[in-house]
Amino acid sequence: MGWASMLILKLQAGETVQFRPRGHSMRGKIESKQLCTVEPVDPDSLAVGDIVLCKVSGNQYLHLVLAIDAGRFQIGNNRGGVNGWIGRNGIYGRLTRVEN
Repeated sequence: MGWASMLILKLQAGETVQFRPRGHSMRGKIESKQLCTVEPVDPDSLAVGDIVLCKVSGNQYLHLVLAIDAGRFQIGNNRGGVNGWIGRNGIYGRLTRVEN
């Protein structure tokens, strides 16, 4: 189980979740320990630049959609890092609000 496993279960059940992620990979968009609200999302509605709660190669991230190609999504952080490509089933929710 990863840090977001319980949040993912709630999103899959249609619930909105709130949590305070730690780390600096999204600095400039999300600061460590800010309150983040993530809602379930239809991946077809996503656009480049959206921030999603997702799983890439077994790791859970709250990271950016960097590119979209034929139903696949390239995920990465806000510091130039790329996590990889995932399908629709690897995306669980979209960030809708960030608060202190």
